[in-house]
Amino acid sequence: MVDRGVVINLALETIQSPRSAAKKIMSLSLSRDVLWSGLFLVAAINSIIYSFSLLFSDTSMLPALFSNPVLFFVIVTGVLILTIHGFYWTGRAIGGKGEFGDLLALLVWLQALRAVAQLVMFVLMVVSPVLGQLFSLGVGILGLWITVNFITEALHLPSVLHAVGVVVLAAVGIVFGLAILAGLIGLGAMGVPSNV
Repeated sequence: MVDRGVVINLALETIQSPRSAAKKIMSLSLSRDVLWSGLFLVAAINSIIYSFSLLFSDTSMLPALFSNPVLFFVIVTGVLILTIHGFYWTGRAIGGKGEFGDLLALLVWLQALRAVAQLVMFVLMVVSPVLGQLFSLGVGILGLWITVNFITEALHLPSVLHAVGVVVLAAVGIVFGLAILAGLIGLGAMGVPSNV
């Protein structure tokens, strides 16, 4: 049974001292089965929260991809997998020596925190759209800071600047990966006419 207090303390430490939190998460040595299950779970939770938010939005102008919960789950999961592999192999290419499992554990934990933040943002958007947007901006900046620190720690990079380089270079590869994923899903599912 997971101690809720431990989880909350780890979440706070992730915000205040991401590299220290990263060491604690990696020390858990979670199995790949647990980590991949966790990835699919956080992707599902994000998709559920997003789908619930659509109930309060006008979806008539959205492509099918963004109005269909199942397709949205597929794309979220695909993006997460591409992102993790992109970060790992880019980091290895520039001299990183960490383990894939460590990076996977850290990014799954980060996605779990983002799911919580997404739920808070949804509530704030209902109460005050401006407040919700400010919160979203803050979460985005904080999320990027945590990400580069997690990458630095997981891949044993010399500095955070190296992790920034990993994020930038991996982003290029991820764009190509997304193009391939879009082709696999089908342009029609994305709301793009087949004759384009």
